[in-house]
Amino acid sequence: MSSNIGKYISLQIFGESHGKAIGAVIDGLPAGVELNFDKIAEQMARRAPGKDKTATPRKEDDIPEILSGIKGSVTTGAPLCAVIYNTNTRSSDYSEFEAMPRPSHADYPASIRFDGNNDLSGSGHFSGRLTAPMTFAGAVCRQILEKHGITVGGHVYSIGGVGDTGFDPVNVDAEQLNGLNTLAFPTVDKTAEEKMREKIEAARMDGNSIGGTVEIAVVGLPAGCGDTMFGSIESRISEALFGVPAVKGIEFGAGFGFDKMLGSEANDRYVNKDGKIATVSNNNGGILGGLSNGMPVIFRAVLKPTPSISKPQETLNLTTMEAETLSIKGRHDPCVVVRGLAAIENLVCFVICDILKGNGII
Repeated sequence: MSSNIGKYISLQIFGESHGKAIGAVIDGLPAGVELNFDKIAEQMARRAPGKDKTATPRKEDDIPEILSGIKGSVTTGAPLCAVIYNTNTRSSDYSEFEAMPRPSHADYPASIRFDGNNDLSGSGHFSGRLTAPMTFAGAVCRQILEKHGITVGGHVYSIGGVGDTGFDPVNVDAEQLNGLNTLAFPTVDKTAEEKMREKIEAARMDGNSIGGTVEIAVVGLPAGCGDTMFGSIESRISEALFGVPAVKGIEFGAGFGFDKMLGSEANDRYVNKDGKIATVSNNNGGILGGLSNGMPVIFRAVLKPTPSISKPQETLNLTTMEAETLSIKGRHDPCVVVRGLAAIENLVCFVICDILKGNGII
């Protein structure tokens, strides 16, 4: 499995949803970085399950135990290894999926790819549970970015067709992003949360699930960061985010809105803003030619509805090759968007940190 990412700082994710533990190994972190473990715990809590009706009722503390790479609270430069123990598993809920794969889940293709040896319990290595070590790695890197004046934050952009107010792509700032990071259900428009919650609750009560979109901003990133072509900021972020199981699409800046624009409308004109080079608009999401241009990096990612739903679905019994009705047991998120936001934000922190090291900034 290719559960590793990073060019200059590498991240290896290990474990299964119902195994003894999950975890991360981060190699290439600079030595001498003092970490605030309370801030790491805050980020882990944002993603953790079992706190809200919008999430799975499975309760896990998600407290990482660091095995190496830290002396006191300071990075040593050696690989940083952390484990997160699984303490609340019910593997029997998944016993029938070997013969009857869940629609839109990885059960069937994974059984083919790994000759039936993949762990189906809790979806194994394909579970959203594996976003916990991703969040930990990003929470570490977030603190490195803060020391360089770079802030990453986001909000729930839409759920089930209910939309929030989007970021001002030119003027979004660290203060706004840090404020959103403190909210259990981050939205720019406070009235959007109630409407989104109503959509999620309706899906939950129907034994169903619902998808949505998150919007992320990176501010403080200096111009010239990144690389060309296949090392572009867009490709690096996209590669990482498609490791989050529910993510199915990403757009940067105006994204698919470019199909309605003329060049004169789409182009971001340069100006002198208080002695600094800036652009009047930010349709390109702060990235040109794969490189940062000094404006906020803005993108949106869509997360599909959780495929594990209790509402009866038809699937194929692979033993009899006959259609059967599948009623999925277990504890699953009616909507992964809010928890997914925390994982995506922190994964972006890791990617930006890796890019900065490649550019010799950290």
